[in-house]
Amino acid sequence: MRRIAISVALSSLTLSLAGCGVLGAAEEGGDASPTKGDDITVGLLLPETANSRYEKFDYPIIKERIAALTSKRGKVDYANAEANADKQAAQMQRMIDDQVDVILLDAVDSHGIADTVQQAKDAGIPVIAYDRLAEGPIDAYISFDNALVGEVQGRSLIEALGSGADTSDKIVMMNGSPTDPNAGQFKQGALSELTGKVTIAKSYDTKDWKPENAEANMAQAIDEIGVDNIAAVYSANDGMAGAVIKAMEAAGATELPPVTGQDAELDAVQRIVSGEQYMSVYKSYPQEAEAAAEMAVAKIQGKDIQFDALTRDRVDSPTNKDIPSQLVTVTALTQENIEQTVIADGIYKVSEICAGKYAAACTEIGLKG
Repeated sequence: MRRIAISVALSSLTLSLAGCGVLGAAEEGGDASPTKGDDITVGLLLPETANSRYEKFDYPIIKERIAALTSKRGKVDYANAEANADKQAAQMQRMIDDQVDVILLDAVDSHGIADTVQQAKDAGIPVIAYDRLAEGPIDAYISFDNALVGEVQGRSLIEALGSGADTSDKIVMMNGSPTDPNAGQFKQGALSELTGKVTIAKSYDTKDWKPENAEANMAQAIDEIGVDNIAAVYSANDGMAGAVIKAMEAAGATELPPVTGQDAELDAVQRIVSGEQYMSVYKSYPQEAEAAAEMAVAKIQGKDIQFDALTRDRVDSPTNKDIPSQLVTVTALTQENIEQTVIADGIYKVSEICAGKYAAACTEIGLKG
């Protein structure tokens, strides 16, 4: 996949577009006239509830931004598939039958949903792949730079092991779901940093990203490798990182090895504060969600100049080439930059992170409200 990472913040992008007269292009007689007014319906299909981000950030942010962009006349038709690909296909078919104006799709199974994407295309409904690159004739794609996510995770593990890291260090890789194309990109990015520097002793593709599956896989790895022989664990996300740590503790680990994560979930940030988890990857969900909402509205209202400005990258899926895209950058979250990331962006308050048993650990690392 060819990537050009976007490093400018959404607020800066919005300002720059406004300064060029792009955001108002349709209203000001730009290259395209609106095909719809503000009375639009955006179908939003999210994949699961195990990861708290979808209900806490993505849905409410997209809903709020759609309202703001349409003078509160636009609405969001929301459905969550709860990690069930067949359920998501049925939800999407229902939205097609209901003739929503545009669909934001975060696919459970990127390959399996392709036929339904084609049905939307046949019905004249644009589909924007959100967070995961779905197959089929999608109109655009927005996500984080997924290869960079894996690179950041892999590089962080090597840094955690120190200058003495070598192929005698045994690493367990707990990858994401094989039906999620992002998982393969995370894995590829991580391997680009780990290969030749350490030994990948065991590697698992975790069905449905479920922590219980990751815990079972980790228990198997511990049995085969030995709990004291595991130098570090690559975990593709925070939910699985918690399960990995649980399995290590159940096996009697006296000192936890460095464990990676992704998504900056609250309990993961707390584990980072306490030293149980080494790092997570912070991804600005507000930036991704707001940009997705702007892309959806621009697409259906025929604001071609604005849409093109929001999709300056190009990616390839297994079925389509040169898909207009926006790839958002990511940050390694460690004890050192909690204040500059999740707190500064308003994701969490210090009081939330440092609640209860984490108060002392917060004081120790200098995290204060």
